This record gives sequence, structure tokens and C-alpha cells, in this order.
Amino acid sequence: MSTSAHLPADTAVAGGTVTDRLVEANQRYASGFTDPGMDARPVLQVAVVACMDARLDLHAALGLELGDCHTIRNAGGVVTDDVIRSLTISQRALGTRSVILIHHTGCGLESLTEDFRHELEDEVGQRPPWAVEAFRDVDQDVRQSMQRVRTSPFLLHTEDVRGFVFDVTSGLLREIDPTG
Repeated sequence: MSTSAHLPADTAVAGGTVTDRLVEANQRYASGFTDPGMDARPVLQVAVVACMDARLDLHAALGLELGDCHTIRNAGGVVTDDVIRSLTISQRALGTRSVILIHHTGCGLESLTEDFRHELEDEVGQRPPWAVEAFRDVDQDVRQSMQRVRTSPFLLHTEDVRGFVFDVTSGLLREIDPTG
């Protein structure tokens, strides 16, 4: 069964890899590509922080076009030091003023614990320097992410920070009240 309109489930191409297939797709894309004449500043002055989950098509779900926003993704949509770094550059160097945080239902981080780090350490002999940031309550995790953005001393614009949970079965966003 295929879940992608572009890549069938058997991703090998004449003995190649999925990466080979993606590079071939890029060559087709580039053959018709024309420079849209944009710079790196997002037209809507917004940065979206979201989970890397493959079920989230952020541009489609939010009605965004190329050039509209900065998109920052990681496991869980967690506001880490690196996300703050990206948001700081987005705001201070590239003009964004709003931040939208999007977590989702059925996130894989809901089934992990910090034991994941300990298991990795046992397996590879080195403790990862990062936290797993697992959670049980997606709404509370969104609140925590909003608080991290709002209290960062590096960000200029923290007045328009909103958090949502994307329902992977309906496609709808549910806004989270930051106060609980």
C-alpha cells in the first residue's frame, strides 16, 4: 500500500534507494523550476514550530504558500535551545513577529520516556546530550512550549505566540489556552 502520491511503498528504483528516488524527483522538479524572486524573509512574518510527523502537511493545513513562513520541525515540535536559536534568527534577522506552535494527536513522544536515553547509553556507550522531551498530556506540552517561547530573553516578539493541537484524523487545529 502506498501512502504517498509520489512514491510507491516499494521505494527501490532499479536497485536504488529511496534517496535515489527523491533525487530523481528533484531533477524532474528542477527541470521546470523558475526562480520565484523571493528572499528569505517570510511574507506573513510568521514562524511555525511543529512536530516532524509525516502526517502533518503544514502548508496545506494552514493554507500557506511558498515564501509565507519559516517552518521549524523536530520530534514533538519541542521548543529546544535549537528552536529558540532558529526563532531568534527568524525574528532578529528575517523579520518574523508571530510564532505558531503545532503539536498533534497520537504523537510518538507520548509513548516514550527518558528511559529511551538510558537505553541508548547502554547500547552505544555514550549518553545523548539531549532530553527526549517525552510527554503524556499534549495540551500541557503545548503550554510548556508557549511558555518557553514567551520567556526567552533572545526573542523580540513574544506577544503573538499561539499553540495548537492538530488532530491527525480530522485535520483540524484545536487552540490551547496558555493558562490551562
